[in-house]
Amino acid sequence: MDIFQTQLNAIQHKLAFVASEPIEWKFYVQVFSWTVTLFESYLLLRQYPLYSKTEPPKALAPHFEPGVFEKSQKYGKDKAKFSLFSGLYKQLLDSTMLQYGFYAWSWSSAGRLLAKLGYGPEYEILQSIFFVFILYFLSSVPTLPLSVYSTFVLEEKHGFNKTTPRLFVADLLKGWAVAIVLGSPFLAAFLYIFKWAGVQFVPWLMAFMISFQLIMVVIYPTVIQPLFNKLSPLPESDLRSRIESLATKLKFPLKHLYEIDGSKRSSHSNAYFFGLPWSKHIVIFDTLVQQSKPEEVEAVLAHELGHWFFLHPTKMMAISQIHIFTILALFPAFLRAPPLLRSFDFPKAVAANPPTIVAFLLFQMILTPLEAVVSIAMNAVSRHFEWQADQFACELQDRLKSSEMKDMGDRLGKALITLHVKNLSTVWVDWLYSAYHHSHPTLSERLKALEAFQAARERKKE
Repeated sequence: MDIFQTQLNAIQHKLAFVASEPIEWKFYVQVFSWTVTLFESYLLLRQYPLYSKTEPPKALAPHFEPGVFEKSQKYGKDKAKFSLFSGLYKQLLDSTMLQYGFYAWSWSSAGRLLAKLGYGPEYEILQSIFFVFILYFLSSVPTLPLSVYSTFVLEEKHGFNKTTPRLFVADLLKGWAVAIVLGSPFLAAFLYIFKWAGVQFVPWLMAFMISFQLIMVVIYPTVIQPLFNKLSPLPESDLRSRIESLATKLKFPLKHLYEIDGSKRSSHSNAYFFGLPWSKHIVIFDTLVQQSKPEEVEAVLAHELGHWFFLHPTKMMAISQIHIFTILALFPAFLRAPPLLRSFDFPKAVAANPPTIVAFLLFQMILTPLEAVVSIAMNAVSRHFEWQADQFACELQDRLKSSEMKDMGDRLGKALITLHVKNLSTVWVDWLYSAYHHSHPTLSERLKALEAFQAARERKKE
């Protein structure tokens, strides 16, 4: 532990200038955030001309019924226009709030609200909770029209929306309630660790974050998910038999197999698994069951079980912990930095003893360009994992010594095509746009890879 803390101290020594030099942090954050937004707008402009193509790639042409490709192009074009507008709108909103001292005002408002309840500024954790929720609610209200438009205009126009106005409002209120009920104790514990552990907060905070994530693995499907969707046991059927048989052969610790009523909000489809290492649950959207054949859904699940087989969720969690550790290791230099808060319009009295939550929030803003780079790297890792999971599905016949699995690669390819066609997903994708935004390879890339995997299997047999 001493060696660990020595390394952290060395990092803080190199960043000591943050606590003394009057750097124009607000200006830099404005430049950083606008740079990222304009880059994302540039990527959309690179992608946009591809929506004017009149024919799909030759390999996919037979799978599109007349008019379907045209619909997917129109859907992609409308989504791109909306993304361009919403991205610039949100950035303008954030930039305006930043420029005119909204964060400093929110902290003062939280203090005044606290005073009305009979508490003084010594209750920093309580004021911090009020501060975060003032920011959360007031910054959410201006973006509500975007959510309304996306749901009731964009998705409705292209036949995907199933959400009623009543359900939309109910989801919104439930989301806010969950944020308050779970966010308040999480934030209180998060800030308490800073005060309790002092300069040695990093390992303790890391332990807390990991514990919280594991707790959420249990709480989310049993407490939170049922607030929004109904999880029902997948009925006895050919599909259920296929999945249970596959799970048994792979020794996947399947505890429950659910069907979720995703169709009450959207006709988009998906499937996923969750749970602790010794107890896993598979969830299949009812839309996927309706849109695909049982053998194709089985192939999708074979891909998902490939993620489990190669420990991809665990590896991604480990990578995320390294990411969090890097952030926390850099943060102490910004924790007690009055010039940082003064740069963002906080009064001298507050800046002299910076509240932890305020310093952490401003620190996160400063990391904006770094986080953009990290997201690209994370997407690259995720796409690598997707290749592995696809290859796993192709090689199931060899792994399980089962002739029933010999066409799994073909089935997965058909399932992916069906999902893309039914969801009107874009099949023409700019490489740079994809690298920045997509955690999965494009459909064309995956189909080519599936062919290569199967060809490699055939060569091994010769």
